[in-house]
Amino acid sequence: MPVLPDYDSPTALKAFLDERGMAMQKKFGQNFMVNRAHRNRLVDALKVEEGMGVWEIGPGLGAMTDALLARGAKLSVFEIDRGFAAVLRDIFSGRENFSLIEGDVLRTWKKAAEAEVPPRLFGNLPYNIAATVIADTITGGVRFDRAVFTVQKEVALRMAAKPSTADYSSFSVLCQWAYKVTPLMDLAAGSFWPRPNVVSKAVALDRRDDWPACESPELFMSLLRGLFSSRRKTIKNNLSAWLQRPGRLAPGPEAAYVMEQSLERAGINPLARAETLAIADFLRFSDALHEAGVKP
Repeated sequence: MPVLPDYDSPTALKAFLDERGMAMQKKFGQNFMVNRAHRNRLVDALKVEEGMGVWEIGPGLGAMTDALLARGAKLSVFEIDRGFAAVLRDIFSGRENFSLIEGDVLRTWKKAAEAEVPPRLFGNLPYNIAATVIADTITGGVRFDRAVFTVQKEVALRMAAKPSTADYSSFSVLCQWAYKVTPLMDLAAGSFWPRPNVVSKAVALDRRDDWPACESPELFMSLLRGLFSSRRKTIKNNLSAWLQRPGRLAPGPEAAYVMEQSLERAGINPLARAETLAIADFLRFSDALHEAGVKP
């Protein structure tokens, strides 16, 4: 049986890589979590049951992978680094509840989802793709019963931000529209090797039962992007520009009328900014525009 690396020791991990002529690649944002207590706490937070399907993004050398398999997960891991993928095959391919999907997860997850979307998603996400991975699955109509991520703290703050705060954005609304977002814990740089230059934070996402709570999810997401396109502009100004894009409404009396009536029907102040609106406001506004015949 293959010998597992010492996942708690930066020195041992470096030696393991050196022996195989491998190195960490900065472009992939690779950092191993070397704090065993934190790893265990995160796996606990995922609430895995025997035989439950799990996707893991960015397994690295398999510290979390080993812990998830020990809990009985039916595990599929997404790994972009060919060297790490080779190690993962050597260590875990003999286990029937393990499968490896090589390549960029941003390009491979949709095909995997065509076969099956598991109830759990897990990842110590590379900082350069964390928000994109989360947003892509939501906009792609794929949600998980529960997801646990480790991300850069700034990303976690944006995910859980409330209206009228500096961190509130279209990404905040998107995450909270699809999931209940629960911050779990901060993770100092010393919890990882190599030490990142940022503080990390773990968050849990739980699927909302009332999703999508609007007539047209596509229109809702398009409107969301449009209203946040220029944060300092009013809703009226951003909405006017969004309505005039090809395929919607031509500039003129019709567009002005639709905008005025939809704002009034949804109870939205046209002179406010998008960052002051709650999710329920965006949903009402989206439905008012949908009723007026506006296309995504």
